[in-house]
Amino acid sequence: MSENPTNDMTAPRPAGAGTAPSPLRSRITAQPVWRLGVLVAVAGAAVTEVFALGARGLGVPMEAASPGAAAAQEIPLFGFAFGVLFNSVVGIVLAVALARWAKRPARIFLVTTVVLTALSLIPPALAPHTAVLTQVVLALSHLVAAAVIIPPLTLRLKHAEGR
Repeated sequence: MSENPTNDMTAPRPAGAGTAPSPLRSRITAQPVWRLGVLVAVAGAAVTEVFALGARGLGVPMEAASPGAAAAQEIPLFGFAFGVLFNSVVGIVLAVALARWAKRPARIFLVTTVVLTALSLIPPALAPHTAVLTQVVLALSHLVAAAVIIPPLTLRLKHAEGR
């Protein structure tokens, strides 16, 4: 006899029901942390670059200035991808170190990377000589990259906690 005869989707399910790992979850947790980091960094760079290309296609001016610069300069093609790859190195090193030495690597990684992502939103907001729409796209690109990179690495580190 079924434990949920009314097929009520809100009814509690028995413990362990539907907890079989998905093929994607199994692939993520089977990878060495460094390799997964490289894979998600490349994926994050690609997705972020496509996002930026979409913004360019919609007419968002892709010119930004660094603090202290007299004028904005064109953000080069693949500039977003390069930025993601460059900054992902820090995240990969952090993930590998936490997997090796931390008691709760997933929690530390998640908190640290969310804080760093939040802090990364400040420079676009303060970019001088930069259109507001460009500032928004720059900030959103940080969130896009974080959304692609952080969850799989956190899941992988969570898997490492049980060992």
